[in-house]
Amino acid sequence: MTLSEKIFSKASGFFVKAGEFVVANIDLAMTHDITGPLAVKGFYEIMEGKEQKKVWDPKKIVILFDHQVPADSQNAAQNHIFLRRFAAEQGILNYDVYEGVCHQVMPEKGHVLPGSLIVGSDSHTCAYGALGAFSTGIGSTDMAAVFATGKLWFKVPETLRFNIKGNLPKDVYSKDLILHLIGDVSVEGARYMAAEFAGETVSNLSVSERMTMSNMAIEMGGKAGLIEPDSVTEAYLQERFPNFKLDPQWKSDEDADFFEVRDYCVKDLEPQVACPHNVDNVKPVTEVAGTKVDQIFVGSCTNGRFEDIKIMMDAMGDEPIAKGVRLIVVPASRTEYMKVYRAGYIETLMEKGAIVQSPCCGPCMGGSFGRLGDGEVGLSTSNRNFKGRQGSPNSFVYLCSPATAGASALTGEITDPRKK
Repeated sequence: MTLSEKIFSKASGFFVKAGEFVVANIDLAMTHDITGPLAVKGFYEIMEGKEQKKVWDPKKIVILFDHQVPADSQNAAQNHIFLRRFAAEQGILNYDVYEGVCHQVMPEKGHVLPGSLIVGSDSHTCAYGALGAFSTGIGSTDMAAVFATGKLWFKVPETLRFNIKGNLPKDVYSKDLILHLIGDVSVEGARYMAAEFAGETVSNLSVSERMTMSNMAIEMGGKAGLIEPDSVTEAYLQERFPNFKLDPQWKSDEDADFFEVRDYCVKDLEPQVACPHNVDNVKPVTEVAGTKVDQIFVGSCTNGRFEDIKIMMDAMGDEPIAKGVRLIVVPASRTEYMKVYRAGYIETLMEKGAIVQSPCCGPCMGGSFGRLGDGEVGLSTSNRNFKGRQGSPNSFVYLCSPATAGASALTGEITDPRKK
């Protein structure tokens, strides 16, 4: 069996294979300030006429505020009030405006465990697959059904397995690797499949680097982005649960029936850049080097951890930010922010003229700050570069690694971090 088939078998109560339809028990549900209000309204509609309007299990639901925080409009403020009241009424854990981006906070706070079936009303919920969970994004109306019943129907997905070998070259990171894979298979290449990342290259990645890869499985059409839990996963979880022991069953069997297995060697991989306006429009950095940029954003659930910001800082060294470039840095959570703070990076960045914001989604989805104007070019470590994603539909967004972002901040143009 594949890892996905094993997780759905546990969640369904009987052995299942890819292609079968099941009604599965949900282990954890997550919603946030953008998609949450509609889910809650749908839940109340489902429960209309019932004396007890209670969710199926408040301990298995988490609400986070991250997209519009602090509230950037009257509508956002009202949404926050509505969700705070719902959380209090139902006894649901609510991470309010100060905690950070949902896809960082959920694993960080110990809500994600291997073998779990997790749903979130956000497409990048697939990030939790970095810890061996099957986690996937669903719509707000599906989330309403989960709130009411704790169950949801699925078609058990086929698995597209990526076997990756070789050591990543200097100044090449997991963001470059996942961009390369997306560029190779295209935005449709893993549609409604579980993208499973395996091989020695992946085994050598940290949890932070793995989260970058799983986070972007959706950009190749994937239903989930799975990485087999191992000793690295176990060490990460033991920081949160000292007695945690990894169950060895949560991996694909050697004789599992995969839809396809694709082999890659990364020893010669160059830094990669996704060009406007699609994530699969990927080119080596050498082909786009010299492109002038107006703004650089380092953050998001994809690359907003301390490790990412350290990579950017190492690429920048003691040199100043190029004149005319806006550098916006947004750590992905309060925990990550404090790591950045204690390392002295915030003071250094502010002295360089950068803007450092408190944890939130920020410019990633055209939020309350950092929007691009007509004709402007943004370079971002986030996960999407769709037209209008970060501001004007007449702007242009390129995606890259934190190293490429840091090197480019010094020159004001897309720059190969290997030549800094």
